[in-house]
Amino acid sequence: MGRKFFVGGNWKCNGTTDQLKKIITTLNEGDVPSQDIVEVVLSPPYVFLGMVKDLLRPDFHVAAQNCWVKKGGAFTGEISAEMLANVDIPWVILGHSERRAILKESNEFVGDKVAYALSQGLKVIACIGETLEQRESGTTMEVVAAQTKAIAERVTNWDNVVLAYEPVWAIGTGKVATPAQAQEVHCELREWLEANVNSEVAASTRIIYGGSVTASNCQELGGQKDVDGFLVGGASLKPEFIDIIKASLVKSA
Repeated sequence: MGRKFFVGGNWKCNGTTDQLKKIITTLNEGDVPSQDIVEVVLSPPYVFLGMVKDLLRPDFHVAAQNCWVKKGGAFTGEISAEMLANVDIPWVILGHSERRAILKESNEFVGDKVAYALSQGLKVIACIGETLEQRESGTTMEVVAAQTKAIAERVTNWDNVVLAYEPVWAIGTGKVATPAQAQEVHCELREWLEANVNSEVAASTRIIYGGSVTASNCQELGGQKDVDGFLVGGASLKPEFIDIIKASLVKSA
């Protein structure tokens, strides 16, 4: 059985109640492929998680944008995996490049977060990706392999993990990896999983692409053999997100 296409929308630190209600109305009214073809997950800011979950159509799901690395306690401002599970939030995004770069989250810290979130029953979108300097120096695969290794060392069951390859130089810049560049990294990541985890995990784990995905480039990107979907930033706040979800049809044709 093939890997089900996955489309995530990361709303980051954006939106008001009124703005997000308009976005949700557009999504709820959108004509998109069935759950058999595509899995859709939206990730609003924490304060809007409950509202979005309640208003969103039942075939779309929600994700938190982060969670703490261990059980709750005296960690002001943090949200634990247990809390998310308690209020039926099924997904969480971990290791996003903005948190790695701005908040200095290390590969090991992200790996610990992924393992703990999984242990509490959450599903994880685990982000990896290289900077422009790293790409230009030819170390892309070395960087993303190290990021993936920190997860693989701590995770034994990959059933609830989606890997999101997001080249940092393409996030919010308008630049986008070419379909060939995306496919090359996704293919090498799958080969890394086969060599360092096992062939079953390599074949079944969804590896999605993130980085300035739009309605105009999603079809060609989504058509690549090892690209199993997208993690979308800015475009997920716009009506064109419906067209990006529909790109899942390139794999079911």
